Amino acid sequence: MNLNLATLVLALGLAIGPAMAETGWKASMFGLTPIPASYGTELKRLPAPDLSATLRADALTGGITEDWLMAQPAPSGDAEWQCLTEALYFEARGESLEGQIAVAEVILNRKDSPLYPRTVCGVVRQRVGSDCQFSYVCNGRTKMREREAADLAGRIARAMLDGAPRLLTEGATHFHTRGVRPGWSKRFPRTASIGAHVFYRQPGSRG
Repeated sequence: MNLNLATLVLALGLAIGPAMAETGWKASMFGLTPIPASYGTELKRLPAPDLSATLRADALTGGITEDWLMAQPAPSGDAEWQCLTEALYFEARGESLEGQIAVAEVILNRKDSPLYPRTVCGVVRQRVGSDCQFSYVCNGRTKMREREAADLAGRIARAMLDGAPRLLTEGATHFHTRGVRPGWSKRFPRTASIGAHVFYRQPGSRG
């Protein structure tokens, strides 16, 4: 019995040998030889990515930077442009570029929503009873005294009306300063927090 087993093993070995030579098979394929490690000791573990890193401003604003805005021709436009410029000046001129663009997004999101007037001027001048949607309207302010801030607001308004992407507020229709907490802020989904403002989207505002 042992002799027959030894004969069988020898025969298999003689058969496998030529087959391996002809096909390029390796003995390691049959588990006969351990495969050496293919990496060297000089390899180092890569550091974990920093997921908390802040995105560049132009990544957040669709490529718009203050330098790009200032390189454009002096802004001008119709009543819609004037209304958006005034709204940005009086509501957000102390904010960063992202903060001002975010407020522009809110106004344009409202204009595009079936829940609000269909023009920029209609949105910013809208009243609910004796209350204004934008406080500067009720205060009767229209004179933009800070020339540089007014110029930047006009440039932002021009870019946004010309179709700049709205990437900051996820369709927000409302915002408030951090120092207040209006009742609707408890009901509407919060979409962003930029500078002094917190942004929300009214359910159903997208139609």
